[in-house]
Amino acid sequence: MNKLVEIRNLFVGYENKPNVLKNINLTVYDDDFLGIIGPNGGGKTTLVKAILGLIKPTEGTITFFENGEKVNSLNVGYLPQVNQIDKKFPITVFDVILSGLTLKGRIFKRYSSEDREKVRDIAEQMGVENLLSRQIGELSGGQLQRVLLARAIIDEPRLIILDEPGSYVDKRFETNFYRLLADLNEKMVIILVSHDIGTIISNVKNIACVNGDLHYHAGTEISPEWLLKAYDSCPIEILGHGALPHRVLMHHDHKNDSVSDNDIRNGE
Repeated sequence: MNKLVEIRNLFVGYENKPNVLKNINLTVYDDDFLGIIGPNGGGKTTLVKAILGLIKPTEGTITFFENGEKVNSLNVGYLPQVNQIDKKFPITVFDVILSGLTLKGRIFKRYSSEDREKVRDIAEQMGVENLLSRQIGELSGGQLQRVLLARAIIDEPRLIILDEPGSYVDKRFETNFYRLLADLNEKMVIILVSHDIGTIISNVKNIACVNGDLHYHAGTEISPEWLLKAYDSCPIEILGHGALPHRVLMHHDHKNDSVSDNDIRNGE
C-alpha cells in the first residue's frame, strides 16, 4: 500500500486567527476513503484548502506521491460546498462540467468532440443529462451538487475531496450518491469532509477528527470515549435520519460542558 499524501507537522492559520490547525500529521494511502469529521470552525475546510494549495502553511509540509515516488503535484478533483458557488454567474451546466477537463499538455487549447461526449456520459451518470442546457442559477441545491461532482471527477483525478457533499443532495439521490462514491473509490482516493458522523461511519474506511489538532482512527468502529477525546467534550446532537441516527458535532468554547457516554449512546 503506497502513500498518496503525507502531511507532517503542519500549522495553518489566518491573519486574524493564526493557529487554526496545529501540528497536523496525516498519511493518506492510494486506496483510501478517508472521512474527516469535526465541529464547525474546527479547521476541516482549512485543512482541505492547505491540501489543494489554496492556503500556505505557516509550518510543516504536504508531500504528494505517485506509485511510491514523490511528485510535485497531483491531479485532485474538488467538490466545494454549494454555498461557495456564485449561482448568478452566466454559465450552463454543460460548460460547468466541461471546465473540469484540463487542457494542460494539449497542443491545441480547445475541447474536442470526445471531451463533449465525455460530458454527456458523466452527466448521465450523475442523473443531470436533462439539465445540460440550463443555467446553474436555475438549479436546486441538490442538482447543483451533482453537477459539481460531475465536474470534479470528469478529469479522472487521483484524489477527490468533497466538502460537506450531503448538505444539498436530495434524499432521492442520496443513496445513489454514496453508492457512486464507493464505485469511484475503486479508481481514486476520496476524502469526504462532514460534520455528520452518521454519514461518515456508514461510507468511509478510516476517520480523522479535526478540531484544531487531528486525531486519526483506522477503521470506523469508533467509541464514545474516542470521540470525547478527539473533540475535547464538544456537544454531540443525535439527529434522526431514517433508521440511522446521525451525530452532528457543533463548535463551541468548551467551557463548563460535558457529555457522558450514556448521553452519546442514548442521544440525550
